[in-house]
Amino acid sequence: MAISGKASMKPMNRPIAAPDANVMVFERAPYMALITATSAATPHPIQKMEGIKSAPYRTDKPGGIHERSRKLLPMNAAPAKNSKLILAAMIFAVSMTFIDQTIVAISLPTIQQDVHLSTTGSQWIINGYLLSLSALFAFGGRLADIAGHRRMVVLGTIIFAVCSALCGATPTGSGAEAWLIFFRILQGAGAAIMFPAALAIVLESFPVSERGRAMAIFFGIAGGLTSVGPIAGGFLTEWTWRSIFWINVPVAIIALFLTWKADPAENRHPGKLDYKGTVLACGGMGLLVLGLQQSAIWGWGDVKTWASIVLGIGILVWFVKDQLGSKNPLLRLRIFENHAFAVDSAVLFFLMIAFVPLFFFASEYAQISLGESASETGLYLLIFFAGFATATQWGGKMLDRIGARRPMVLGCLIGAIGFYLWGKSMTHLSVSEQWYYIVLAGLGVGLVLSPANTDALNRVPRSRYGEATGITQTVRNFGSSLGLAILGSLLITWNRSNLESAATAKGLSKDKADAVAECVSQGEAACQAVGHALGPKAGEVFSAVPMAFAEATRDVFYGMAVALAIAFVIALKFMPGGKVEEGEIPEDEPVAETV
Repeated sequence: MAISGKASMKPMNRPIAAPDANVMVFERAPYMALITATSAATPHPIQKMEGIKSAPYRTDKPGGIHERSRKLLPMNAAPAKNSKLILAAMIFAVSMTFIDQTIVAISLPTIQQDVHLSTTGSQWIINGYLLSLSALFAFGGRLADIAGHRRMVVLGTIIFAVCSALCGATPTGSGAEAWLIFFRILQGAGAAIMFPAALAIVLESFPVSERGRAMAIFFGIAGGLTSVGPIAGGFLTEWTWRSIFWINVPVAIIALFLTWKADPAENRHPGKLDYKGTVLACGGMGLLVLGLQQSAIWGWGDVKTWASIVLGIGILVWFVKDQLGSKNPLLRLRIFENHAFAVDSAVLFFLMIAFVPLFFFASEYAQISLGESASETGLYLLIFFAGFATATQWGGKMLDRIGARRPMVLGCLIGAIGFYLWGKSMTHLSVSEQWYYIVLAGLGVGLVLSPANTDALNRVPRSRYGEATGITQTVRNFGSSLGLAILGSLLITWNRSNLESAATAKGLSKDKADAVAECVSQGEAACQAVGHALGPKAGEVFSAVPMAFAEATRDVFYGMAVALAIAFVIALKFMPGGKVEEGEIPEDEPVAETV
């Protein structure tokens, strides 16, 4: 994972020095141009695309990705002095962000009960983090290039750890929800600063010949911790939900100590920050997600809902036009002129609408409808990773052998079927009737995610890996945020409607049914108060809650299946066949700089 941006360098009027032990190569100044950035996500070799030509990049337009010169830098001939220690330090730093993807979702029902979150408040705890990460990731990487990678790793780690501790210290009372959401947003900003800088340090600490292996270890260990989240979150929540945030503090201290001990080189590359682009990205994404997520509360007839959505879309259109016309863009969007890259990105967008939000919805379902404890919910989610981990290996091998088209098409189809059948079985309220469909959904996602990520980078020149990974990462995070907003709003609406139907059938008013739906998300104390108001009919009404929520969650998973089905159509209709191999994608013509 890396992002786009590069410093403008002026040629130095000196003769080229005689060759020495450090082989000189052309590379871009920022971290994202360090050659093997994509091995990060999926360490598969660059491949050859048979019969398909890569779309040429325009160099005559502002913001074109050939537009500015690259800096002449020495290629590492040997690993840094403390390369293994540096690698360990960076793994500890980024591990917090990977665990966070799943560990928080497990604890949300417990947090809701303890601090009395609103129905949308629990969703904002996850989506505030995702939105901040997606909107600021490109800016964080560019800032790290300019201010220094080591400095930004330290700063980002401190921000992440401090905000984690403050999330764990959330006070009880009316301000609890705002407190949690605010520090989760700041936590996402810390991750956006720290992650790209950590990646750059790892790349800079190893020679090109060893970077692939280093990045495989980096993402293999850190990414593997995603599956640890459900187990760790479940057992920590049994003690106290606050511990899922506190656990980041000792991890951060270890990361900071190892960074100090390893003392990685501090590389800085003077350049300009695109503040305008950053503000537009944050504003557009934020308003769009706000309108969609709050629509269940505000209502679709409320002017605030449509004003947020329309204004957000308008600002995002402005952002795209600004980036295409800027000489120093935050994201170099002309890379979408490459047809295959655009298809990969579209598939990833629709895939992520289902992938990350499923942990939130499945956790809520397991604890509300199935009556599982937090630790049992962790085991429930681990079933998904059984299929996901297996299929990730299959997808990588298929990519190496025949290219990305087949695993992407097959994976999207299997995933769509898996999510549909998983959703359909939810109303049975039995894990034994669901587990094979859960594995099937995991198999589908695993088949797609690795090949789509790697193929997107395989379709561009090596010197453009950073720009490509920056865009794919932004697409992935924004897809997750948008998916959670849309599906979360629908979940609230459908669950309320289901409970209204059940309550009115028992002779209760719509208002009382809405009170029941609201208290379910706020925990036992709130439900006891509503139960007293309902009187003798309380038991009958609350007995309908598990099935009403299961039916709403079923429809949400149908929505995930639709997202995967759209990805399937895109991959089937537009994804070119064949594979890409080393040397097939032409490298950019470097602009020589005298030294």
